[in-house]
Amino acid sequence: MPPYPNLVSDSTLVQDTIDLLNGSGGRAPATEIVDAVFKLSHVDDELAGLLVADLIRNDRRFKIENHTVELLRDDRQSRLLKDLDFVVVDVEATGAKTPPNRLIELGAYRIHNGRIADKFLSLVNPEIPIPRFVASLTGISNEMVKQAPVFADLAPQWLDFVSDAVLIAHNSNFDTNFLNHEISRVYPGHRMVNSHLCTVKLSRRILPELLNHRLDTIASHFSIPIASRHRAGCDALATAEIFLHLLVKMEENHGVKDLADLCLLHDTDETNSPKLLPGFGSATAVLAQKPE
Repeated sequence: MPPYPNLVSDSTLVQDTIDLLNGSGGRAPATEIVDAVFKLSHVDDELAGLLVADLIRNDRRFKIENHTVELLRDDRQSRLLKDLDFVVVDVEATGAKTPPNRLIELGAYRIHNGRIADKFLSLVNPEIPIPRFVASLTGISNEMVKQAPVFADLAPQWLDFVSDAVLIAHNSNFDTNFLNHEISRVYPGHRMVNSHLCTVKLSRRILPELLNHRLDTIASHFSIPIASRHRAGCDALATAEIFLHLLVKMEENHGVKDLADLCLLHDTDETNSPKLLPGFGSATAVLAQKPE
């Protein structure tokens, strides 16, 4: 397993362990985890510690010491937005659901110190035919992706590019679901740990006056051109520029200063009930389709 710190196990047992620790103040004896998660009773401290250590090995979210397991705090939550990196991503795929569909294009822009600083753009060979409708919508043909790298060849560069940045996307669950599906094919049983935020949800909080929150509508509101709609690079660039505008409005109008404030604004629904940010400490949700 390559040492990518932003890859973690996608095991339901790991998620059950996280849920247990969240409900126990962040710490619990290994024996309690073995009892509740593994469904094994009367296991001694030594064996319980070995079982849990094997489950969470190489997972930076945990620490185990003296047969006690601790869920580590994500210290990025307290970091000021200006000190964080964001990677704004968009994908195009052969269809809306995984499986069986695959990526055909990946575009991303890194935001560093409040400005766009780097990019990652590539067609992807999906290793399956592109349906006629998708080719018509995106302009990406089977011929165009024939010589493109398969995702397995792109995965190391992609994980290095993302690093520990917060992912941003328009309908982020769709994009991160596809990315994690592809990653799981290369690194079975693993997914990205990066938190992700959705510009649809943010724009609903910040720009409630808009008739809708489609990418085109928000881009038009900020006078942001989209060079080629439904191309990953162009849509990602527009989303990055939108996000930069939203950051300014969040700070000026909502007092958002750090990632914790941003997550609270993002994940407070219409009943003002905050929800857990997808990513660090939670499984990525799955959307059936990508509304745009």
